[in-house]
Amino acid sequence: MEQLSLGLSNQEEGARLFEEVHALPRLALAWKKVRANGGSAGPDGESVEQFEEHLPDNLAKLEAELKSRRYQPGPVRRVSIPKPNSPSGGERHLGIANVRDRVVQQSILMAVTPYFDPQFSESSYGFREGRSQRGAIEAAQTHVANGKEWVVDLDLEKFFDTVNHDRVLQLIREKVSDRRLLKVIALTLRSGVEIDGKVEKSIIGLPQGSPLSPLLSNVVLDQLDKELEKRGLDFVRYADDANIFVGSQKAAERVLASVTKFIEQKLKLRVNRDKSQTALSKAVKFLGMTLLAGGMAMVSIKAMKTAKAKVKELIPRSGRGSIEAQVERVNLWYQGWSGYYRMTNYPSQLKQIEANIRMRFRLQFIKNHKRKKHLVRKLVKQGARSGTAYRAVYLKNSGRWKLAHDFTVNLAWSESWFRQRGLKTRSKTEQPHWQSLKAYPRPV
Repeated sequence: MEQLSLGLSNQEEGARLFEEVHALPRLALAWKKVRANGGSAGPDGESVEQFEEHLPDNLAKLEAELKSRRYQPGPVRRVSIPKPNSPSGGERHLGIANVRDRVVQQSILMAVTPYFDPQFSESSYGFREGRSQRGAIEAAQTHVANGKEWVVDLDLEKFFDTVNHDRVLQLIREKVSDRRLLKVIALTLRSGVEIDGKVEKSIIGLPQGSPLSPLLSNVVLDQLDKELEKRGLDFVRYADDANIFVGSQKAAERVLASVTKFIEQKLKLRVNRDKSQTALSKAVKFLGMTLLAGGMAMVSIKAMKTAKAKVKELIPRSGRGSIEAQVERVNLWYQGWSGYYRMTNYPSQLKQIEANIRMRFRLQFIKNHKRKKHLVRKLVKQGARSGTAYRAVYLKNSGRWKLAHDFTVNLAWSESWFRQRGLKTRSKTEQPHWQSLKAYPRPV
């Protein structure tokens, strides 16, 4: 994290961080971060692009307001999005702040992070520079490989919505003594939420989507980390997703009970007892992965189902538009998805999704040929023998789904054919279609 030096000792800097926050060079750096992150407009309706049109004036105005202590953050706009794969139809609330307030929060984040991050646990991986979900998975793999196959899977109920503001400010005050900066953070936390055009007071909670919230969440949950370290427990935490690794079922049940008591009584947070569990690692989903015996990682069944549902959404049977445009949309999603999940120890899982993508395209091609004779002609044009194409379409009496899996159709629109049209894969060589996840052990 880049810092500005004011020629002060560490103690003096801690007491005079506010000067660093409102310094124009720092605000300019913060703006670059905000612009890179993008996002939609806050309640005031000003977009990132509109803010940039008058950038020098906007930054100078922020500097003046902060320096004279006239700065007042606006409320955040609440946006509710459905939780993925939530059987109860639950929603996650995001808080979108005004662009000008995001710049201030980013400036605060850059100033105070060096006072907190070095003290965070080595087992904490979320929202920290140089750390990632991949690192969290690798740490979890190490614990399981070392024989800690029983997992205490903790679920904090509505964590971001239930964090106590006074508790957060008290924890920040332990390292940041500048009262002017503490006041701005307090104003930011209590700036309110705009819901359907009406502003409601915010008494508790950290708005997800705020530049400051990730750091503040780690500040709160660092107390949990320190307690687990004190007890000598092996654990991995990514944001509010925490797994503790132990050697037996009894130990797991004992740890779950005692840690739940600590979280609820000491941290004043709620543990979701319905979702928290003790189980073997092969039965637990952590950051979209499942760890088998020996620490081997595979994409969880739930994540695989979600990926196939996404493919179905991207490639509907009645697809419209050119194949090139559809391939571009699929590539945009799949390169991101596979870029994360390539950490799997079973590459056939990626090949399975790639095969599913090609199958969905073939299904679309079949449906687009309304009459069977037209489909036969197309298959012949794609290189199939006329007799073979005729038998596949007419004599096998298969529906479209089975026909999309037929050997003749697979040869007509082969993996090479899709690659020539720009469909990207993680596979370096073509693999037989029969290779699938069934060849490998599955979590229970």
